[in-house]
Amino acid sequence: DRVIRHSGRIHSLSTALCAELENRFPARDNELGKPARRCPTAGMLTPNGKEYAQKIPREELTNVILKLLHAWKEPLSHFNQHMEHHQELPDDSLSKAKQISKMVHELETGIEKVTEKMQSMGIISNSLHGMASSEAAGFSSTNEANMMSDSDFIHCFKRDSNKVQCYLKILKCRIMPENSC
Repeated sequence: DRVIRHSGRIHSLSTALCAELENRFPARDNELGKPARRCPTAGMLTPNGKEYAQKIPREELTNVILKLLHAWKEPLSHFNQHMEHHQELPDDSLSKAKQISKMVHELETGIEKVTEKMQSMGIISNSLHGMASSEAAGFSSTNEANMMSDSDFIHCFKRDSNKVQCYLKILKCRIMPENSC
């Protein structure tokens, strides 16, 4: 439950920061009139929709969660450095960006601990250990992240933080069905 609540706080912060940035810097449109977004995790395969996520084995869903979190660590770090040089941004926005980075690291650590506990209890196999870091490394596309507008970048993160929260809830329901999810 703690990791789900923590994930919810990250999503709430990213939603607030996204709104602030979109108000200050409206998203750029491409030729078709749609926002030009190429998210850092665009090449990562993730379950598309709740129904599909519910069918994925627990180990694989846990791995997807860890890969998403790991893939955002470096881009968020660069984003924070970039945000520090924005003179026109209020301190509150910079504070939110830094807090999000810190919370993503804490959430990843918390999920790793929960994963270890699930492995020791035999709920999931030990084949998961170490997969997230090596597989996610290829998805951290910092150059693309640097070329995005701030509001596009945080919109992508907000979308992925929502995925993480949903996947965690699904995982909880599959591990503890007595919670009548």
